[in-house]
Amino acid sequence: MALRPSRDRHVKDDHPWWLVALVTIGIVLAAVIVANDIYAQVFRTVVNGVGVTVFVTLVAFVLATVLGLGICLLGMADSQVLRQIARFYIEIIRGIPILVLLFYVAFVGAPALVAAYNFLISPLVTSGMAEPILVRDLSLMWRAIIALTVGYSSFIAEIFRAGFQSVDLGQIEAAKALGLSRYRRFRSVVFPQAIRVIFPPLSNDFVSMVKDSSLVSVLGVADITQMGKVYAAGSFRFFETYSIVTYIYLILTIGLSLALRRTEKWMKSR
Repeated sequence: MALRPSRDRHVKDDHPWWLVALVTIGIVLAAVIVANDIYAQVFRTVVNGVGVTVFVTLVAFVLATVLGLGICLLGMADSQVLRQIARFYIEIIRGIPILVLLFYVAFVGAPALVAAYNFLISPLVTSGMAEPILVRDLSLMWRAIIALTVGYSSFIAEIFRAGFQSVDLGQIEAAKALGLSRYRRFRSVVFPQAIRVIFPPLSNDFVSMVKDSSLVSVLGVADITQMGKVYAAGSFRFFETYSIVTYIYLILTIGLSLALRRTEKWMKSR
């Protein structure tokens, strides 16, 4: 126990030399990109996929967070049936690799969803009030977003569950004694405390989704990785292309990690 203060002070005073090294390397690589025509051309091509990567990540993560919260609340419901449904969903989805889930949603789930929709509106189609949709009407990008949403929702549900269960039961019982409704207890007692436990692993999942979004390139979605694959296949400059792809992903993930870490420190200081 006597070593604890010394160790904490050592960690507190530890200068982020790793960040200095990364920034220096990043500046050097940026100078190479500007000075070298080949790297500059590769960069201009690959950077066109940044918008798609950011869009896919943000939309999928927001949807996965909402769905994960819903699954978590089902798992903590009073009804045993609802709890079993939530557990069934979590265990099944967590056991499927994201890449397999992408293929399954894109080429099995999407056609099944379209077929179910057309079946439901078949009376309207017969009467001329609606038009059936085709599988190709559901873009591959949205199929990828749905797959990432489903895949990450199971992990996020467990993050929410761990956060909510970290709140002391005595405080919840005290809120009940004061006559607060279930919603008021959640909003005023449970959530403000749980969010400090939830935020660090949730932010890690966000960074992980930025990286896993590269898997959508297997469906032909024009993200960073896909733009790199197309350029490398046409020019055979694999070293230059994938060096630039790696560089862009590192800028996104490290920048995001630093911002989230600062937010986490701000939350702990409140």
